[in-house]
Amino acid sequence: MFKQKPLAAAVSMAMFSLTALPVMAQTADAQAQMQTVEVTGIRASMAKSLSVKKNATANVEVITAEDVGKMPDKNLADSLQRLAGVAVRTDYDEAEKVSMRGTNPDMSLILFNGHTVSGGDWYVGDQGSSSRSTSLSLMPSSVLNQALVYKTSQANIVDGGLAGTINVTTRKPLSQKERLSGVVSLGASYAQLPDKSAPDLNASVNWKNEAGTFGIIAQGFAEKRYVRRDSVSRFAYGASSGWDVINTSTMLGITDASLAGTGYTAADLNGVRMPGSMSSEFVESVRDRKGGMISMQFKPNADFDVTMTGFHSSMKANNNGRLTSGAMYSMLLGKGETLGGITATSPNTSSNGQRVYAQIRNPVIVTERTMYGHDLKVLKAADIVFPDGTTPQYVGNSEGFYRDGAQATSSFLDLDAKYRVNQDLTLKGLFSTTRGVGKTDLDQGTTFARFGTGVSYAMGGLHEAPYVKYHGAGLNQPGINPDGSGYMIVGRTASGIRTTDKEMSGQLDAEYKLDNAWVQSLEMGVRHADHKRKSGRWGPAFRSPLSVTYDATGKIIQSTVTPTEGWQPYPGDFGNGLDGGWWDNTGFTYTPEALKAYIAATTKETSPEWERRVSSEIDMRERQSSGYLMANLENGPWSGNVGVRYVRTVVDAQIATPIPNPRTCLRAEPGQPATVCAAYPGAITTAGDASAYYDGVPFNPLAGTMYYKTPTHKVFKNFLPSVNLRYEINPDMIARFGASRTIGRQNYNVLGSGFGTPGCDASGCKVTGPNPDLRPLTSDNVDLSWSWFFAKRSAVTASVFHSKIDGYVKTGTVGTSTIELTDPRDQVVKTFFINTSSQQGAKITGIELAYEQPFGDSPFGFTSNVSRAKTKVDDGRPMVGASEWAGNLGLYFENDKASARLVANYRGEYVNSTTAPSPTANSQGMSTINGVLMPTAPTMAAPVTTLAFNASYNITPQLVLSFDATNLTNVKRAYYRYSEEEQQKLDVSGRQFYLNLKYKF
Repeated sequence: MFKQKPLAAAVSMAMFSLTALPVMAQTADAQAQMQTVEVTGIRASMAKSLSVKKNATANVEVITAEDVGKMPDKNLADSLQRLAGVAVRTDYDEAEKVSMRGTNPDMSLILFNGHTVSGGDWYVGDQGSSSRSTSLSLMPSSVLNQALVYKTSQANIVDGGLAGTINVTTRKPLSQKERLSGVVSLGASYAQLPDKSAPDLNASVNWKNEAGTFGIIAQGFAEKRYVRRDSVSRFAYGASSGWDVINTSTMLGITDASLAGTGYTAADLNGVRMPGSMSSEFVESVRDRKGGMISMQFKPNADFDVTMTGFHSSMKANNNGRLTSGAMYSMLLGKGETLGGITATSPNTSSNGQRVYAQIRNPVIVTERTMYGHDLKVLKAADIVFPDGTTPQYVGNSEGFYRDGAQATSSFLDLDAKYRVNQDLTLKGLFSTTRGVGKTDLDQGTTFARFGTGVSYAMGGLHEAPYVKYHGAGLNQPGINPDGSGYMIVGRTASGIRTTDKEMSGQLDAEYKLDNAWVQSLEMGVRHADHKRKSGRWGPAFRSPLSVTYDATGKIIQSTVTPTEGWQPYPGDFGNGLDGGWWDNTGFTYTPEALKAYIAATTKETSPEWERRVSSEIDMRERQSSGYLMANLENGPWSGNVGVRYVRTVVDAQIATPIPNPRTCLRAEPGQPATVCAAYPGAITTAGDASAYYDGVPFNPLAGTMYYKTPTHKVFKNFLPSVNLRYEINPDMIARFGASRTIGRQNYNVLGSGFGTPGCDASGCKVTGPNPDLRPLTSDNVDLSWSWFFAKRSAVTASVFHSKIDGYVKTGTVGTSTIELTDPRDQVVKTFFINTSSQQGAKITGIELAYEQPFGDSPFGFTSNVSRAKTKVDDGRPMVGASEWAGNLGLYFENDKASARLVANYRGEYVNSTTAPSPTANSQGMSTINGVLMPTAPTMAAPVTTLAFNASYNITPQLVLSFDATNLTNVKRAYYRYSEEEQQKLDVSGRQFYLNLKYKF
């Protein structure tokens, strides 16, 4: 399996693969004469990875193509999570976003062949978040040649990786042993929860001419899989979403009389935390990934080498699902607004002409200790019911959606050239262009209000679905029953979104060798990148409004017909993996075809300009210019580098800003020329911004909010010094020290999102908005590591590190900036304070341990690592996306005919959020509970351990049969708020199995 060559040759080969990366700018004269090391299998790949780690100056982790081929990994994120200090965000049992050393994915920089790569997101929420994190769901593991994870920085690495940098290299044609070779893999995937299978195809061919001066690699892949996620959660509409406290001064149905026999009085329930809803949801999706890569290399002699690589991947990911939710807060407040509204103008409940309030019966109250050290009471179980004899009232909703045309694409083209001018001077150039798109053609859905007389619930453990039962609500299907129970359509939506990210970059590097006792060579280089980010929504116009009205007694009346055709019940096995006691796991959903037909029949064509929703648009340009100087050091057992990088970042944004007085400008009717607004010449008068445009209704040019674009221009300058020292204690024991300053740029949405949701109260007027003044994050880092390579394919490593971050974003902050807008209460123009983001400090201190070793001369062995990253943010809240603990344990077997690998991955709890939290989110705000001002509860993801398996059998030396299984234990992913007593969400995605037949030639 591993043809032994001299150790020096193996080390030299590993060093060549490291130094040849465009992200590094180092060469050696002897590289052109390296002999080939033939590597196959698990053990050979481990030896190769350890050789790279041992000889690298920086503290690095390594994954090779051989590793990936022997792991149950389907994309690069799956593979990277096996490394110490690396964690991933997982959606539908597929890893997507990568974070390092206890940070959010936005703080890690992912490079391909030394340059950034733009990637699209398939999920509509991520498409609109404008994150800097790269989704690796588009990158199949088969494109990988090697991935180097830089935990310590150095001057010649592209700036932007605050926590670390991952450089993924693709294969080069002339590095292959045979003139003509290739691999074809055919197989299928099977998803247990949706009970569907799909085909897999991956093929590549490599050719080079007889002289070995020109070669080409072509690869294509077509991989499809079905996914489904079953969930229970607290999500709902309006005030019923999430957790809040009981207030008996407004929840008038909670009385001593209603609590008779329970041992509680109404006063005992005041301030008790309770869930707003008992919700169930399922989502189905397909992941249809297709693409390919081509690489051409020309190397006429040892002094000149040029490679061009092109890559494209697209993934279609249409998804649909349904949510059934309660409205317990609305019920207790006596409000009957069918989307959960509880304002003073919201309709009240009405039964026989009288307003009614839900009561709390049979309460079960426990005391929790929050993550911030406060003691709070929680209503773990209760009957939330209206008084006996009440006619059916609003008790919840059912929402269905179909996201048609959900797709993500990622492409890049790079040209990498190296020229050795003479024995001392080597020049390198890297030029690249990349483009990623995430879009959803139409996110369409319907919302139904449910009418009944109450709901009962009982919450158990964090990993158990809560008991829930609706009372007097009829069957779980659309339509109103004669007694007024059932479902009535009350809302519909249709909109699309497209986010485009692209960059062009070029860099020139030079290395000059010196005859010096300490300084072996000097490296210098310059780089410029022009990055553009655009995101926007659009939506068709509806032909007519939904006729939802109320009579004089407050009873709801609807003239629009509730569609009762084209629906189907929840899957028969919905929630089987969620455990818990008996709970209502029924629901209904419209088929995608029926929902599309309904939305198509109720909408009409206007014009692309009218469909624009300017308020959601992000339009940014970011230019990054940098230069560096670095000295490579070596003297006896010492080696390393010291350098500095200068970075200049220019950010230009066009921010959607509402016109203060809506009567200042007149909106143009669809199909008509744009109107001119003298007061605001830049007013976008042709965009509808979701204004109503109904058939048979006179057009109102003053309706809705109109926007114009406000330009911002910011320049930021940073110096990034770094030093890396390597000391060879003995030939098998290495100590390293690294110190650096790194930079990370703020997410696009906090710099350039539009303004929205203006509101005024007794304390003043506020509006959400961006903060273009936010400077980039910087981090001062130190790292100390020790490695002992005590035997073949065996190593023990330990690292300690500390990072001090300046500029960490704090969301939901009311700043001093203001804007003039109209008070929606009285239509008077007033000064609004902007609720936006500010900056603060944060610290990360951690330790990483890794140990791997074969069991003697047997075919068995193991790998293991564990890391702890303790984070501390100035405001005392947990860092978004940061897991304190992470770890991996793997067992492997390999002989000449077969191999097997079982790997377990653990990730500790972390603040769950989109990778780019809204700049106006209150996750870092304050809330008053029981008169105590305390931090608002974030949504925490509970710890999770996953188990995956890979096995392969060599039928012949050229024909290999492999089997992979992921999520073997069908883990339940749990989420909570202040403590585990406040379950927020629980979901399962099922197991995935893959069977492939691979032919090598």
